[in-house]
Amino acid sequence: MKKKVIAILLSAVTAISMIGCAGAAAPAAPAAEAPAATEEAAPAEEEAAPAAEEEAPDSIGSSVEGELSVTIWDEGQRPGLQQIVDEWSEQSGVKATIQVVDWNNYWTLLEAGATGGELPDVFWMHSNVAQKYMENDMLLDLTDRIDASDKIDLNNYYEGIVKLYQSDGKQYAVPKDIDTIALWYNKTIFDEMGVPYPDDTWTWEDFAANAKKLTNDDHWGYAIAPGNNQEGYYNTIYSMGGYVISDDKKTSGMDDPNSIKAVQLFTDMIADGSCPDLATVSETAPNELLCAGKTAMSINGSWMLAGYRDNEYAAANCDVAVLPYTNSPDDRVSIYNGLGWAAAANGKNLDAAWSLIEYLGSKEAQLKQAELGVTMSAYKGTSDAWVNSVDCFDLNGHMKMLDAKLVFRPYSRDTTVWEDMMIEKLQECWTDASKTEAVCKDIATEMNADLAEE
Repeated sequence: MKKKVIAILLSAVTAISMIGCAGAAAPAAPAAEAPAATEEAAPAEEEAAPAAEEEAPDSIGSSVEGELSVTIWDEGQRPGLQQIVDEWSEQSGVKATIQVVDWNNYWTLLEAGATGGELPDVFWMHSNVAQKYMENDMLLDLTDRIDASDKIDLNNYYEGIVKLYQSDGKQYAVPKDIDTIALWYNKTIFDEMGVPYPDDTWTWEDFAANAKKLTNDDHWGYAIAPGNNQEGYYNTIYSMGGYVISDDKKTSGMDDPNSIKAVQLFTDMIADGSCPDLATVSETAPNELLCAGKTAMSINGSWMLAGYRDNEYAAANCDVAVLPYTNSPDDRVSIYNGLGWAAAANGKNLDAAWSLIEYLGSKEAQLKQAELGVTMSAYKGTSDAWVNSVDCFDLNGHMKMLDAKLVFRPYSRDTTVWEDMMIEKLQECWTDASKTEAVCKDIATEMNADLAEE
């Protein structure tokens, strides 16, 4: 079977939804993880009808007195989270129902709801848009409630996630989770091709060389799309000493020689045939290719666990390793992110909304979230339970990345403006590797202009 035929046949492969914590990959709101990416995807999870056949939601949900509405974007997380929410309902006597709105519609409808004054009581917030929602008083200020709480101590959560949901000294969300990026691989393909499994000695150079060895007419060594930023080139950029955005959020780092070198690693792999071309990954996401046995490796966020766990092929054939490094293990990098539980500032159930958020952020609920395999949890020390939530994968590949150099997912006030632009422009060098340097410099120029207007 030739690859061109494979690309056509894969249009029938069942998609796994990407939940961006990121995550993943990008609309006019968070371009993740998404993901459409948990994260957070995110950047393809479980079997579902094609998106074109699904009826698009017409509302993000609203606040109705006496009953809590909770809205998220990841169907894979709903069962576990509903179980935790139900436990809270038993204690509080307040009914709370989780609604899932897909990643793209989530942000469109959330903005519409915010403009019209109709938001759910409790919902997920993401790094890409948090600053705008906080600055415009759309989110409930939780500062005093947190100070008075015996369940929430912000020192127990990862600092980057806590600070993400702060504005003018006020806290507008309680951290929900943390994600790490790891190398998912197909053991069966590695065995068939006689290539040793990836381990903590791999460099990015080894990664590219082995991807070439793993490529034949039936499958590629690795797959990446322009939208796989947190789940791809962002990690390599920082590992190689480059950067995406300056610490003061005023300057792009995409024209840094090390950033260009990192992007070039992947465009060269596409050019030499180790990775599928743009047309293929535009039609079938890299994680879907992994679940179809058409690529040997895929770099993914921890929020993808539910999709891989629930995919029969992935559960039987795949596993997880740490990401490669550049020169020494000290430069092994994981881009991380974390969602926040937020409440609508004008909700009709403010006390109940806070009570639920307080419970969801408590050590008890965070441990439960990890045990159920929902996601890694933002409460320090609870994610060890996440490793034991499945027996089909060795999730230590993700846990070990917590000990790597953690870099918070690049963001600014209007992340989606420059991130969407970056994803679009990268398509040029995805189709012609010789344009990589010019494209990265062009991205930096336009990104600097965008940042100057924030």
